Amino acid sequence: MAGRSLAPKSRGLWITLLILAAIGLEIYSGSESHHDTTSSRHSPTRAETPETAGQSKPAPGSEKSGGYELYRRCTLVDVRNNDGDSFMVQLPGGKQAVFRLYFVDTPESAFRRYAGGETNYERIRQQAAEMGGITPEQAVEIGKQGKHFTLGLLAGHPFDIYTRWDSPFNDNRFHAHLAVMQDGKPRWLDELLIERGLARIKTKPADLPDGTPAAKHLARLKDLERAAKRAEIGAWSLK
Repeated sequence: MAGRSLAPKSRGLWITLLILAAIGLEIYSGSESHHDTTSSRHSPTRAETPETAGQSKPAPGSEKSGGYELYRRCTLVDVRNNDGDSFMVQLPGGKQAVFRLYFVDTPESAFRRYAGGETNYERIRQQAAEMGGITPEQAVEIGKQGKHFTLGLLAGHPFDIYTRWDSPFNDNRFHAHLAVMQDGKPRWLDELLIERGLARIKTKPADLPDGTPAAKHLARLKDLERAAKRAEIGAWSLK
């Protein structure tokens, strides 16, 4: 009859149904929450991507070699900021990037004053002191020779780049080992610069792609440097 309250038996049935419905909803929600957690655990987050690690995406045409990305038959891109140890390269597939040699530092090829009044004069003095105590002017001349040697060599023939896309100064220059052909033999560019007295042993070391430990390669560079001093080659002829 209208207006009459539910009998106690009916009220009990409705309460039981409501409790069962609430339990079912809670189980479903828990299942969905677990699914979302599992999915996010197996999906890469932004923090895991190469870009947020300060690295560049591997370019097309690369292959793995000794923990490095290997790019074969690269070519030099002619830009104003190219130097003896840092230069822009075109990789297979068309991507361009600036690479910086492991192990070596060629002197600055010009005295420069930058925006804000800063200069590279102190850096040149340090380079001159570490290359036999030559004058800053002589160091700049060696820098010009190093630049001429490197860019002439790279412009003449394709070369291979080995990189991990590490940019420690976050300046879009990436460390690399660079293999070139010299007198019909494959050589590392950093070795050629040291044995010609055109660079100092400096900057970041790294194991070679062929498995040679960084310490062993560093010892070889020091041997080449001592030989250049004895033969009075490059900077070592200016003492």
